[in-house]
Amino acid sequence: MSQTADSYGAEDIQVLEGLEAVRKRPGMYIGSTGPTGLHHLVYEVVDNAVDEAMAGHCTRIEIELLPDGGCEVRDDGRGIPVGKHHQYEDLTAAEVVLTVLHAGGKFGGDGYKVSGGLHGVGVSVVNALSTRVEVEIDRDGQRYAMSFKDGGQPDEKLHVIGEAPDNRTGTTVRFWPDGSIFKEGIEFRAATLLERFQMMAFLNKGLELAFTDSRQGEPNTETYRYDGGIVDFVQHVNASKEALFSAVGYLEESAEEEEVELAFQWNTGFNADGIHSFANGIATIEGGMHEQGFRTALTRVVNTYARDKGHLKEKDENLAGEDIREGLTAIISVRLRDPQFEGQTKGKLGNVSVRSLVEKATNEHLAVWLEENPAEGKRVVQKALQAARARIAARSARDATRRKSALDGAGLPGKLTDCSSREPRESELYIVEGNSAGGSAKDARDPHTMAILPIRGKILNVERARVDKMLQNTEVQALIAAIGAGFGEDFDVDKIRYHKIILLADADVDGSHIRTLLLTFLFRQMRDLVERGHVYIAQPPLYSTEVSKSKVYLKDDHAKNLFMEANPNHKSEFGRLKGLGEMDANELWDTTMDPANRTLLQVTVEQAAVVDEVFSVLMGEDVESRKNFIQTNAKDVRFLDI
Repeated sequence: MSQTADSYGAEDIQVLEGLEAVRKRPGMYIGSTGPTGLHHLVYEVVDNAVDEAMAGHCTRIEIELLPDGGCEVRDDGRGIPVGKHHQYEDLTAAEVVLTVLHAGGKFGGDGYKVSGGLHGVGVSVVNALSTRVEVEIDRDGQRYAMSFKDGGQPDEKLHVIGEAPDNRTGTTVRFWPDGSIFKEGIEFRAATLLERFQMMAFLNKGLELAFTDSRQGEPNTETYRYDGGIVDFVQHVNASKEALFSAVGYLEESAEEEEVELAFQWNTGFNADGIHSFANGIATIEGGMHEQGFRTALTRVVNTYARDKGHLKEKDENLAGEDIREGLTAIISVRLRDPQFEGQTKGKLGNVSVRSLVEKATNEHLAVWLEENPAEGKRVVQKALQAARARIAARSARDATRRKSALDGAGLPGKLTDCSSREPRESELYIVEGNSAGGSAKDARDPHTMAILPIRGKILNVERARVDKMLQNTEVQALIAAIGAGFGEDFDVDKIRYHKIILLADADVDGSHIRTLLLTFLFRQMRDLVERGHVYIAQPPLYSTEVSKSKVYLKDDHAKNLFMEANPNHKSEFGRLKGLGEMDANELWDTTMDPANRTLLQVTVEQAAVVDEVFSVLMGEDVESRKNFIQTNAKDVRFLDI
């Protein structure tokens, strides 16, 4: 793709609409006012710098969390234009970018050929939701500065403060989030930001992202730069898995104003959902046209190769797409001028032309790669043939399950205590660890909307088992039957019997393990359920205490500490609550199940590639990787947002 024109001036900044509504309805612009929305502010600023990199004008981005709670993002791009704006004569282009919603160089003009920032809403939203914003621009040999306060009110207009050191160009933005908007807290989580920055570095070959946390003690800097780009990304995702061969395949193709990069490698695992796609650097977690093109071509090319080499005989059926994709990790990254995002989470790419480009590129380049790597090609086909045999065995087990369901009427598991409502939107399924806790939950529930499914012991670890073995597991069968929408390739999220699937387990090590096994099963076999936000974790409190003769429940140590800060003279002792099975029905209802009082943690998937890696580390065979992950992330456990 040709680089953008070097002329990037005030005339390239187009205005779409004003800023008024952002503070009134922040959720509309950044998704939420919780931790996700807070971190989105950082991404908005960094995305602008990444757009400069994609346009070929930026090689390094520095992000620093400041000791006073602010965040600074500094790039070596061209610098925001500082000339007078053609639609706002009293404002410079830089001031328009910071104060007018949807103003930027991506809406027409020649500022950018491709951009990830279109998916966001512009740095003006960051300004609207911050108590203070400071901007420095190095451009044309000068350093310019301006600042804003109280949600975007001008503090200092753009003015020259000196010469740009060493004639550098670039933009520096510092902002301090507004605690009156982000009521859950304005403390950034370093691990969340690092995941995103590492992914950005993978997707932008050679771009350096340096992240510094200066909030406590000695500043700690983590730098990401991948000269192999998405080839390095595939190796990273597969690091805790056993690769089928050492080579990582790579192909690229461009046409008109679109380009595709693709990297792939198979591993010995059984997961057939290892394709992760991106458009202009944005994770398309619902897939779209680029994924469709790759899947179609992959199935065709591997089948053709298998027949040409005699691995498939004339009378043999073709390999199914899921057979070929078993154990495949692939990263698809496309860049295009006008991406059309659609779907439930705006995470699906709708541009039809991209499908043709990806399909054509895969048809041509993958066929050549298989011919040039015959040992690897043979292993891919042999693995797919094993997967096909397991799929046929699984189909028999599935058919047996269906026949049995037809014979016993409704086909619901005997251990399920269903709710009376037949309206999925108001119905909830509690998956409860242990029979005694299941008994308490049955007595405590609202029978109209709440169904209870007790799970005995630990369910099968589906990360290490093929589908046919998985289907022989009683607990897995009960889960599939209760949710009622199939599983794997056949899963249809529109058929689910409950819109809330709530995991209810003890707050101890065993409870955490059971929760992780269940999450692994749901993510691998019913992924849409997780991606559409139907999965929740119930949070039974750890402590209780008395205030004015009434009982107060506190979720964890963090909640207890906050309570003591708010009530420094509190004298009553804190009782440590027992396990779920030891709570009576009233206590379980009051603390954990009553919609008026309960705390549910919604399980979300912002970056499927990160989740893929997390489940592979936690549930796979590599003990050392698992140990390192747990030690690194233990301190952040209250932010669990898989």
